[in-house]
Amino acid sequence: MLSRTASNLFWLGRHMERAETASRLFEVGARITLLPNTAEGYQNEWQSLLRASAASDLYHRSYDELSEENMERFMIFDRNNPSSVASCMYNARESGRIVRTALTSRVWDALNVAWQEMRGMDPGQEDAADLADMVARHASTVHGAIDGTQLRNDGFHFMKLGYALERADSTARVLDVKYFVLLPRVEFVGSGLDNYQWQVILRALSAHRSFHWAYGDDVSASRVAHFLILNGEAPRSLITSVNEALWHLDCLLRRYGEEVPHSARDRAQALADRFAALDIDEIFDEGLHEFLTDFIIEIGRIATCVQNDFFHGRG
Repeated sequence: MLSRTASNLFWLGRHMERAETASRLFEVGARITLLPNTAEGYQNEWQSLLRASAASDLYHRSYDELSEENMERFMIFDRNNPSSVASCMYNARESGRIVRTALTSRVWDALNVAWQEMRGMDPGQEDAADLADMVARHASTVHGAIDGTQLRNDGFHFMKLGYALERADSTARVLDVKYFVLLPRVEFVGSGLDNYQWQVILRALSAHRSFHWAYGDDVSASRVAHFLILNGEAPRSLITSVNEALWHLDCLLRRYGEEVPHSARDRAQALADRFAALDIDEIFDEGLHEFLTDFIIEIGRIATCVQNDFFHGRG
């Protein structure tokens, strides 16, 4: 497979997953800002969300006021924001258009319909929950079309590798929002507000029902963190995402042979080995925010290795 074809398929997966993350983060912010969390009244938590998504500087270059309306424009509709839902859906469709012959008609139709519906929407037309549901529905349709119709060849593995790495990054960022939200008032830890915010995180990741199946009704920081980081049965957990990325990298190496560079596979293997030996107490001892920050950096390094191993100088 040509490297530019592989790269477009990889980024098709990453952009569709990133679009879903942007809508989930916006929903988390909209839900949390409804709650009074200071003695003075309601506190705007959008800055916390921007810090967790590393988009604060970009936002403040275009918007003066931090409000839900501006955040909706920035995170959902703003094409100058490369991580907005509109930008990601457009880029995913463009990647698909460039490699149209490598996609089934089902996958292409799903990409096309997602972008056409997004293009027809305006700010303020839907609330945060409905926007998140719309994006998640289209993302699931594209994902299902890939799973149900694509040949399990190298193109399939590049798309799914993109999904897995982006999902690992996005779950860590959504989880990290909780750190920034609670940072100013540590006395809230363990309170009813604290538990509600953890439930918001679970709902934003569509993991509320799965969590209760696995852990019952006790929504505590350690249980939610264990579920989203170390539970191999949770589909969006960090360990599941890393193991899926590793599996697709192993499949690519089996197809191409060990003579191709395999720095991405080696880094992913090292990260998977580290996760297999971790327990949740070690993560809290290290600091959840510090752990998540290191994890996001490592996922970025693995993605860079994928670029170097497969997309540079291979035709």
